[in-house]
Amino acid sequence: MENSSEDTVKEPLLNTSPPNKGGLRTMPFIIANGMLERVANYGLSPNMTLYLMNQYHMEMTTTSNILFYWSAANNFTPVLGAIVADSYVGRFHMIGFGSVVNFLGMVLLWLTAMIPQARPPPCNESINSCSSATSFQLFLLLTSFAILSIGVGAIRSSSLAFGADQLDKKDGVLERYFSWFYVSYMVSLLLALVCIVTIEEKMGWQFGYGSCVVVMFFAALLYFIASPFYVKVKAKESLFTELIQVIVAFYKNRSLKLSWDTTNILYHHKKGSKLLCPSEKLRFLNKACIIRDPQKDLTPDGRAMNPWSLCTVDQVEDLKALLKVIPIWLTGMITFINICQSSFSVLQASSMDRKIIGNFEIPAGSFGIFIIISLILWVALYDRILLPIASRIKGKPVYLTTKQRMGIGIFLSFVTMVVTAAVESIRRSRAFKEGVSDDPQAIVHMSAIWIVPQYCLMGLTEGLNAIAQNEFFISELPRSMSSMASTLSGVGLSAASLLASFIMNTIDEFTKRGGKESWISSNINKGHYDYYYWVLSGLSMANFLFFFICCWTYGPCKGEESKTATEEI
Repeated sequence: MENSSEDTVKEPLLNTSPPNKGGLRTMPFIIANGMLERVANYGLSPNMTLYLMNQYHMEMTTTSNILFYWSAANNFTPVLGAIVADSYVGRFHMIGFGSVVNFLGMVLLWLTAMIPQARPPPCNESINSCSSATSFQLFLLLTSFAILSIGVGAIRSSSLAFGADQLDKKDGVLERYFSWFYVSYMVSLLLALVCIVTIEEKMGWQFGYGSCVVVMFFAALLYFIASPFYVKVKAKESLFTELIQVIVAFYKNRSLKLSWDTTNILYHHKKGSKLLCPSEKLRFLNKACIIRDPQKDLTPDGRAMNPWSLCTVDQVEDLKALLKVIPIWLTGMITFINICQSSFSVLQASSMDRKIIGNFEIPAGSFGIFIIISLILWVALYDRILLPIASRIKGKPVYLTTKQRMGIGIFLSFVTMVVTAAVESIRRSRAFKEGVSDDPQAIVHMSAIWIVPQYCLMGLTEGLNAIAQNEFFISELPRSMSSMASTLSGVGLSAASLLASFIMNTIDEFTKRGGKESWISSNINKGHYDYYYWVLSGLSMANFLFFFICCWTYGPCKGEESKTATEEI
């Protein structure tokens, strides 16, 4: 499941548009575009494991690798989209481009389900033979994934910020806008997991993917209808570019020798900036803002003659602040590895009895709804019930710091993998007792309710760790880096998908040596997914210990220096 931080938050730029532009009247169109885009794209993901295995006859490892890479692309392309939108084309054109491209990707994926020649023929059950996909068939499939990722990145990089551009800070509606945007995000996930997934399972892939095409068409249509009313802020230089300039300038000036006596060193700083000298932390980066020759390095108005050779103190300190939070960012990335295991959970659910009441059966891909429900319940209980009650009992305001919430979330991630491994061990044992271990399509007489706790724990993990991470980055990094702070979680999800693929491939190669059955077999009953989850639980516990070390080396967060321990829970 992708995290909500994929939508890049940026400070609204200077609004110089006419007064009849923007305002609340544009909100329904912008929110609808983002909401419908997520319904269409998130509706594809849950059952994609079954589509690739059943329609393309792929092994579980191949399927998982494709989905890992696709998830990585979906979470990284918004960062690239933000750079292009901020520096070159602007947010309006970026969202418009993404809406059209994403629609085309949906159409191409739908065609793979509609045209029989676009995928391998059905398996021959009489001789137990299945044909693999041809190079052209794989090309069509992977091209649709690539086009979808480009469209997703273009839309999500600018959607939230573009809406903020339409509103005047003095109106006092920005806070309500962000709240409604988050609500629309959660509603879109629910609609995707309930409606789209059910259509795919009950009516087939043609209708399921066709419904995604229709939804994405209306997402693009609604966006362009309101085009005359939008505030369209022009592009400017991106913060990402400024940070790269620091690295390049440091490399060019790497031969400079730094003296501990800074009184004779002249540093380049922005006009009106309070930062006149860089800090001593990571002092080697200070070489990027040293003025060697004012006449050659500066223009008459005091700007850098070449910003790729001389940066400001503010730029250097921004990069230092980013590097300081990287270790804690790594702990979140490792936690995200567990969230990336959704393809295995779908396969697990599909092998269990999913009937809940009478003949009502929950689709295997819809169990992710329990993640959303538990996340929403936790946020509501924590903010509206737990904290007020704790404050009344102690007689003063109490709270959990961002690092405390991240730590609890990381520990719950460990508990989630332990529970998942235990349940899978029980499910596999029952498959052998019932004599259906050789049939990968067999349904074990074990209620799928057993896997609900692991989904709920995953929701609590995300509600604690992921949300706290976003808050940590935004509060710890300078205000000028709010755009960067909001993309860090998305980059973490992208990196986690690639790392999860590496871990899975390594375990698969190691466990199938000597002709043995791989732990990650396409036949979930013959594999040992429980052992695989135990490995992930061990990695989660190691990550929990690493997090403690990172917190100790990081020191207190901003604003915590003056707070005593008695003010915290």
